[in-house]
Amino acid sequence: MTDSELWGRASAERYDAEETVMSSAAVLAPTLDFLAELAGDGRALEFAIGTGRVGIPLRGRGVPVAGIELSEHMVAVLRRKIDQDTLPVTIGDMATTVVPGEFALVYLVYNTISNLLTQDAQVRCFRNAARHLRPGGRFVIELEVPPLRLLPPGQVAVPFDVSARHLGFDTIDVVEQLLVSHHFTRDGDHYRRDTSRHRYAWPAELDLMARIAGLEPEHRYADWAGTPFAADSTKHISVWRKPVRGRPL
Repeated sequence: MTDSELWGRASAERYDAEETVMSSAAVLAPTLDFLAELAGDGRALEFAIGTGRVGIPLRGRGVPVAGIELSEHMVAVLRRKIDQDTLPVTIGDMATTVVPGEFALVYLVYNTISNLLTQDAQVRCFRNAARHLRPGGRFVIELEVPPLRLLPPGQVAVPFDVSARHLGFDTIDVVEQLLVSHHFTRDGDHYRRDTSRHRYAWPAELDLMARIAGLEPEHRYADWAGTPFAADSTKHISVWRKPVRGRPL
């Protein structure tokens, strides 16, 4: 069982077409450089691998990649691009599903840990990452910084995209630490509405989750190019390391 919302067939089928910018070479090149360097000569495991936006080109860099994905529909799209023997994917919840072997790198990109809607589930995700890592291996997360500083008193919504094809805004529940993304996407002569729920977390909270899982903080950057993380950074790339000698998980 999971508290993560499940991607359906329609969302999976249009995902790649709606994420062309995130799939571009300009976005992916620094991401792949970063992950390939951390993986070294070891294996990499992607939590919530989706349609393979990152996992497939990382495999093309020569890194052996495996994945965990909750949505069978997302995996069906991935399977049109690459076979199971080349990039094995296990259907399951990233917070609890275990795959064979040890990995040099476990990673979660594009805010995906926020799909787990409780703190307990996010802690389990950190524990699951640590369970899969070999000693000295790294866990990497890409996550936006909660946009709470943009909220004046009494306001609960923050726009994040206003364009001819798409209107997007987040509504934020600061008590429950939940964020709902609202998307109005032009589809022909009408707009399609989609929503998704997320649990946001500050970097310091993630560091505590990592500590609970027996992982040590190693780096935090503002982007995949390694720009230093600062007070005005809108997202972070965080790296935690499994000690070579550490306490039992």
